Amino acid sequence: MKKILFITGLLCSLLISAQERPDPQPAPDSFEKFKVGMAGYTFVHFDLDKTLEIMEKCDVKYLCIKDFHLPFKSTDAEIAAFHAKLKSKGVTGYAVGPIYMRSKEEVDNAFDYAKRVGVKLIVGVPNYELLPYVDQKVKEYDFHYAIHLHGPDIALYPDAEDVWKNVKDLDPRIGMCLDVGHDTRNGKDPVKDLERYHTRVFDVHIKDVTGPTKVGYSVEIGRGIIDFPAFVNMLRKVGYTGVCSLEHERNMKDPFLGIAESIGYFRGVIATTKEIKD
Repeated sequence: MKKILFITGLLCSLLISAQERPDPQPAPDSFEKFKVGMAGYTFVHFDLDKTLEIMEKCDVKYLCIKDFHLPFKSTDAEIAAFHAKLKSKGVTGYAVGPIYMRSKEEVDNAFDYAKRVGVKLIVGVPNYELLPYVDQKVKEYDFHYAIHLHGPDIALYPDAEDVWKNVKDLDPRIGMCLDVGHDTRNGKDPVKDLERYHTRVFDVHIKDVTGPTKVGYSVEIGRGIIDFPAFVNMLRKVGYTGVCSLEHERNMKDPFLGIAESIGYFRGVIATTKEIKD
């Protein structure tokens, strides 16, 4: 009987202790120059409420906004309500996109949309012939414009080198969203590309992939071939101050465990490489 009472008391004590724990401590990336975020495309099958629920559970505070959560034709009142909902969960919408742009009208609409949303970074995919016009708009709006590269899947901007070649003579506010997975799938090394082109890297999409060719596919961070410890150390070396947003593309109709695993792994890399570096 005494043994049973002791065990019962111990369980009650543990339960009370668990209930009285303080709020979650700051994420281990808190003191880095760069931030951890989420690419809105990760939640293409889910509404904003579910998106924010998962971000809150993973303690992610930055969101690249997709138009399926905040449509291009949203009113000022709808935009204000959107930001209020993000703020209630401690989330900041730091950019919009990716937005595909195939005409000058679509470029105009994207810049107007970003201005009304209240961000100064557009993640875009403009047709090559539109780059001079994008250059004009960047000067007009004083925005940064990050071209999202797509690996071997489409002809536009397959890797960081291609983006660089097309923007190096344009306004310095035009650069790239370095998608490390797609860069790898096009046979490139995202660590070396970050070092080479860091002055034009304004956003980063993180994911892992199984191989350096088109047949390589997206997996949880840590299960593929990308050297994330080297990548994180390079972020520090080049002084990257933007967001590293998880764009999770595996099991997208049920991505939640994969999201948690990927965010946890990436933060673990941040913590352990910092300890080794220090």
